Amino acid sequence: MVKVTVCGAAGGIGQPLSLLLKLNPQVTELALFDIVNAKGVAADLSHINTPAVVTGYQPANKEDKTAVVESLRGTDLVIIPAGVPRKPGMTRADLFNINASIIRDLVANIGRTAPNAAILIISNPVNSTVPIAAEVLKKLGVFNPKKLFGVTTLDSVRAETFLADLLNVSPGSLQGRISVIGGHSGDTIVPLINASPEVARKVSNLTTDQYNKFINRVQYGGDEVVKAKNGAGSATLSMAYAGYRFAENVLASLAGKESTAAIPDSSYIYLPGIPGGKELSTKYLKGVDFFSVPVVLEQGQIKSFINPFEILKVTEGETKLVQVALEGLAKSIDQGTAFVTASKL
Repeated sequence: MVKVTVCGAAGGIGQPLSLLLKLNPQVTELALFDIVNAKGVAADLSHINTPAVVTGYQPANKEDKTAVVESLRGTDLVIIPAGVPRKPGMTRADLFNINASIIRDLVANIGRTAPNAAILIISNPVNSTVPIAAEVLKKLGVFNPKKLFGVTTLDSVRAETFLADLLNVSPGSLQGRISVIGGHSGDTIVPLINASPEVARKVSNLTTDQYNKFINRVQYGGDEVVKAKNGAGSATLSMAYAGYRFAENVLASLAGKESTAAIPDSSYIYLPGIPGGKELSTKYLKGVDFFSVPVVLEQGQIKSFINPFEILKVTEGETKLVQVALEGLAKSIDQGTAFVTASKL
């Protein structure tokens, strides 16, 4: 019996993500929360002939706090794609404050209602929203670092797809054989493509120009989608798939299944809360405590992680990318923690 709650279920990511979750046979109850249209999405999905029982929750008015609480009650896994896109006239600071407030309030409800649930955060900017979630849970005294995940899987999905095109191989053949670490925006994203000897041999045939264009495309692939949609949207379908891929890993671990991937998917996590994490932060990351690394899951939480610098054959060029990433990550983490420090729960 597994209950999954999607917060932001009626949005561009939330709807396809909820559809994929409805198809998963391990999900017995699927709770959909959003401020509007959640009941409509739930009714639509409930007509699909798979076992999961789907229920929609949306507030009756701005003061109604019961809907979100009911959606979270007894849940095992919460996935949060909630947030608003940047609109004309809106500054990046405005966007951050709105989405940061959404994450703060949702996570506070999770901490009070379902403190043992695994939490997957998709809402951007992930580099800041995950630290926000951690600080909120700390304030409430229920922070379990092993159950807080920033979903960075889209970076891996893009890296596998784009590199496969360059190497003329199947994208699926690269899953579990390359990795992406760091953060989840721009130059904080660091693809590692030399971890597998066989893949490394093929990668060695790429020109410097091909490699540099590949790195840039992984880091800024979202811009392609925004441009193709004429500024009217961003990556929603691919993000929904990537979010589901990581959620599927968590669900499998809840069922007692062990991953067979040589390199598991990465997640943006709070390193000091994981055995060996503080040492990784101190030795390789200039004290940055949030970082995306490959994680091994067990019973819906982090069992361990793979230290990329000691296991995945990080090259000199990739090390330089990490150093650039750390600068941006430190600023984003500080911004997130400062937001919660100044907030009242």
